[in-house]
Amino acid sequence: MAANSMLNSRGPLDVRKVLSGKDGALLADDGTLLATMETYQVQVSVNNAKYQPLGDAQEHEVLTSYGVTLNFTETVIEDTRFLSEFFAGMASGEMPAWNFQGVVRGRDGTWERINYRQCVPSGTVDLQNLSVGDTLKRAWSTFVNEPPELQSLLGA
Repeated sequence: MAANSMLNSRGPLDVRKVLSGKDGALLADDGTLLATMETYQVQVSVNNAKYQPLGDAQEHEVLTSYGVTLNFTETVIEDTRFLSEFFAGMASGEMPAWNFQGVVRGRDGTWERINYRQCVPSGTVDLQNLSVGDTLKRAWSTFVNEPPELQSLLGA
């Protein structure tokens, strides 16, 4: 092998096209930028059933269900509508359902947009989360009750 030959010549991609958190946002269903959101993450958990037909030594899997969670952390600037609606839900026994749109802006002007509808609180929600010397933040866990809807994809 030559002294300067790399096996992966595509490894060092054009770093000018690499995206970071500043290129994305979480919007409310009415298009309002949720500017106090510091992070958000959407994950899909896929559940399969094992299947092995007679005469086949290999196991296979078939989809039985999937679940989508949307978790976000907001910087506490004021008690926003989420906390007010959450407390009202605890008092009434009927939790709120929110709609969100996750967006990522590509360097070429394209946008990735995904709608998340009927997101209900699920799991742990921070009511108060304080530590000395840190910004006050509130973490939310929600379950997405409708299939995510892909609106558009990023370009290259």
